Amino acid sequence: MAADTRTSADAAMDAASLYREEIVTDRKIGTIRMLVPVQSDGSADRARKTLYTGEAQVMTNMGALPVSFDIDAENLAEAVEKYGDAARAGIERTMRELQELRRQASSGLIVPPAGAASALTGGVGGMPGGGKIQIP
Repeated sequence: MAADTRTSADAAMDAASLYREEIVTDRKIGTIRMLVPVQSDGSADRARKTLYTGEAQVMTNMGALPVSFDIDAENLAEAVEKYGDAARAGIERTMRELQELRRQASSGLIVPPAGAASALTGGVGGMPGGGKIQIP
């Protein structure tokens, strides 16, 4: 998905893309958000499809991690039925993304900008001796 480059000066809602948000929960496992299409006067827009998004939490050693995922369904009953499979897929995707972020963080090298060492010493040749790491 491309980054949204709009600024606060461009903050105008699209009257042709309005949705009413309704939240459904069983108060045990999770939440389903229904995005019901509406026209600019608030009446139902039957030409567009209702969207269903599931929400769950995964407990980590840092606390609860919220996970959101789309549920491909034609109605609420179907969304409830598909919630479990969609949640598993969403959690798996989130865990893969977290593992990738951890991998990137652990393999990151810190490279000083060119000339940074000579700027600190006031000359050419880098820092004076005494460090534990030496490069031949």
